[in-house]
Amino acid sequence: MFKSLNVKNFTVFAEADLEFSPALNVIVGENGTGKTHLLKLPYCVLASSAEGGRRLNGAAPTKAVLEARLSEKLVGVFRPESLGRLARRKVGQTKCEVQCRCRDVKLGLDFEFSTRSKEVAVRKLPTAWIDKPPVYLPTRELLTIYPGFVSVYESHYLDFEETWRDTCLLLGAPPVRGAREARVREVLQPLEYAIDGRVELDKNGRFYLNTKQGRMEMSLVAEGWRKLAMIAQLIATGALLDKGYLFWDEPETNLNPRLIREGARLILHLSATGIQVFIATHSLFLMRELDILLKSDLFNSIKGRFLGLQRGAEGVTVEQGDTIDGLGAITSLDEKLRQSDRFMETGA
Repeated sequence: MFKSLNVKNFTVFAEADLEFSPALNVIVGENGTGKTHLLKLPYCVLASSAEGGRRLNGAAPTKAVLEARLSEKLVGVFRPESLGRLARRKVGQTKCEVQCRCRDVKLGLDFEFSTRSKEVAVRKLPTAWIDKPPVYLPTRELLTIYPGFVSVYESHYLDFEETWRDTCLLLGAPPVRGAREARVREVLQPLEYAIDGRVELDKNGRFYLNTKQGRMEMSLVAEGWRKLAMIAQLIATGALLDKGYLFWDEPETNLNPRLIREGARLILHLSATGIQVFIATHSLFLMRELDILLKSDLFNSIKGRFLGLQRGAEGVTVEQGDTIDGLGAITSLDEKLRQSDRFMETGA
């Protein structure tokens, strides 16, 4: 599990020292404050480790492999013109420093790069690879673009971030079989009830939702349901079963309030099963729903962590706390509260 992340001169952050919960982590802020960047950076670290372990077939990490893999991942996920463009912009050359700490000390990693770097320099090398790839869900669903996407992505230049390719690979993995099937069915049951069906992948690489009314092409299913269906498929393949990492960018996108409630419950169910969850949002509705659920008898054992981002003269600053109340004033949330006040005043 990711324990902490310290960054200096990374994109919009002059310096940030972040502490994470082993269960649920919520990053909130207005547009342009780096919410997605704080999802993608730890994702790149974990994904590079998982891919390095596969390439070396379990052999111990080496600087050469990790530096090359992490550099490629950062460029593939963030899509800058060059690695150095991820360093914070200011006059002269800038050095970016990143320190990652995990609850398993063998996985800790420090690295740096400058505005002119083509590759990161690893300063602290982990002594082991992570054994399970992280999952990254972008703001749009991927089930409808899945057929043929990975093969086209790997044989042609497509200007899509690499998270899409990574997630499609996980979506197409074979389903869990054997002793763990019962566990999959247990975890999937409430989710399949929410989307009113079961996700199926046919031999031609197309996803369907199998409902009581029949088999429906995924392109004909409402997008909100398709987003939840992605989670269902990733549980069925074992990518999000019992342990692992989920990074979800704006889960509320294209979900109506009822489905946002289902999404919030799903996020906490995953946290309860051992998945370390990171979400980025500026939805007051989603944050309130999570806060309500975390105080309920069903989920009050889950430790949540909230990180609020605010833009300032010296870059973006971070407020942190174990509850929403610990974040201080968040502009995007305050605007929604002010709108509620204005609406009540006009109706008075």
